[in-house]
Amino acid sequence: MLPSIVLAFTAFVSLTSATPLIYDGRAPFNYTIEDLDNSLDPYLSVVKGTMNASYYTRLLGHALNATPLWSSNLQSPIEQPMTISIDNTSIFVPGGSTPQNGFRRTELIAQKYGNHTALNAIADVGTTVFHVSILEELEKPLNMSHEYQIVWIEPNDGTHVFEIQLGSPFTIPTGTVPVSDARFLKVRNHALDLMFETPFTSHDWHNFAVQIDWTNLTLGVFYSTNGEPLKAVTGLVENLSASLGAAGQGDYHFGVLKLPLADPNETAAQQSDVVHFGIQEGDTEALTYSGVFIEGITGGVSAGYGKTIAPIS
Repeated sequence: MLPSIVLAFTAFVSLTSATPLIYDGRAPFNYTIEDLDNSLDPYLSVVKGTMNASYYTRLLGHALNATPLWSSNLQSPIEQPMTISIDNTSIFVPGGSTPQNGFRRTELIAQKYGNHTALNAIADVGTTVFHVSILEELEKPLNMSHEYQIVWIEPNDGTHVFEIQLGSPFTIPTGTVPVSDARFLKVRNHALDLMFETPFTSHDWHNFAVQIDWTNLTLGVFYSTNGEPLKAVTGLVENLSASLGAAGQGDYHFGVLKLPLADPNETAAQQSDVVHFGIQEGDTEALTYSGVFIEGITGGVSAGYGKTIAPIS
């Protein structure tokens, strides 16, 4: 059995040959709202409410600098950040089925060549690393009395290979909220065991990279803030409840999925059905993202500024 968390030694090495880039979700400056509305690469933008995708996801252009890790200097950024928001219209209706009235959600899903499933087949094999950077949206803050799922990989069974959360866990009945670590970013494995948490400080880019060994079912987490290079913050963590092979492969989501509070006026069955029931205030809330990409580990793990570090082992 592997220990839950063992700090791994990592050392910077020169990037002599590029780490294989499997998917690049760093929005180029020529990416437009029309591209977003039409689900053009690199995003599938269908997980939203009734409005166009560009109503919920705002491309920021040069108005805000993305995480500095992947640009050679601030005068030559390679991507524009995106602010992803929810409001009371953010009720997703999957495949024309029952509206998800319990959730408020807006997400972007990684896709390549117009096919998110085909991307999964090449990104979810061997050992790969999923990058993302997250910034608080101060003008549209989250309600930390609720649970938020903000980054995850979702196989067809609806579970999450890993996820990054914020807020207070959904409980029946609702306890004292917000909980003491509601303003912590939490990285959890498939079984929802906590692997790493860190305060969600304002005005800071929070940079994550999650290493996934799809064969041996392990995870590892790298983290930094702002322009600090990524460093390993866990050792290898078992992920044995995840499925092997195609059944364990899934879409890479990032955005805002807000769970409800349990409604004491509803039946026990309804309270347990968080997808379709519960209390939502309907406020406009948002997070800002940049630095989204997936890579292999042949050349190491990208840490920023053209440098790599050793994978977690």
